[in-house]
Amino acid sequence: MQIGGRNVSNKAALLAIGLIAGLLVGYVTRPESAEIRIGGMSIEITGRGIESRRDGELTSSQVQHVLLFTVIGGLIGLGLGFVADGRRIG
Repeated sequence: MQIGGRNVSNKAALLAIGLIAGLLVGYVTRPESAEIRIGGMSIEITGRGIESRRDGELTSSQVQHVLLFTVIGGLIGLGLGFVADGRRIG
């Protein structure tokens, strides 16, 4: 496979595509949540109808959600890369 005039293995290309797709899906499907910090105590509320942060930052659970989907997308992409390489060789 060629990307930008360079030969790239199917595994690397599909891994990158999987990571990007997972990142986008995770970001779009992130749960609504509100996080309140008072001193050393942190309270996080997740549910419908909760306003997002005014500064646009993601809460820790939202970041975990996006990262989980990114890892899953990367694993799927890498798996597809191994399948594609196996079919090409065999």
